[in-house]
This record gives sequence, C-alpha cells and structure tokens, in this order.
Amino acid sequence: MYHAQRTVNIHEAKTHFSELVNAATEGKEIFIAKAGKPVARLVSIKPKKPKVRFGLLKGKIKITEDFDAPLPDDILDLFEGR
Repeated sequence: MYHAQRTVNIHEAKTHFSELVNAATEGKEIFIAKAGKPVARLVSIKPKKPKVRFGLLKGKIKITEDFDAPLPDDILDLFEGR
C-alpha cells in the first residue's frame, strides 16, 4: 500500500495512524507534513531482521576434498604482490 517513502498530512496521519505505524515497522519511511511542509518523520525503531532459512543451499554447493589445501606458489605470489 505504501512506497518506501511517503508524505502524508496531519489529518491523514491521524486517520490512518495504525496503517502508517505498520508501514514503518515494515521499513517504510513516513513523513508527516503541516501545510504541505514535512515536520516529522515516522520510522521503525528497529528494522525487521530477515528470517534465517537454514539449509537453503543444501545440495547446491559442493566443497572439494582439497578445499583447504595450500595454494600453488604462483597463486600465492599473486596474492602477495610478487
């Protein structure tokens, strides 16, 4: 319903306060205006943390047996600027 940023007048803010608070908790930024000029900003105190989804890449990534083997000297030289 609301964009990432929205400006509303005081009357609309009073009328739709619950919706505006919900929008702010979803990360939206609401500016409240008086006579067309922004005078206040409604934002969430803490942004919502994304839900952690364990196992999302299971079966899609393969780590080889030699993953932690030492790198060849020519590659190490590149990293060390030689």
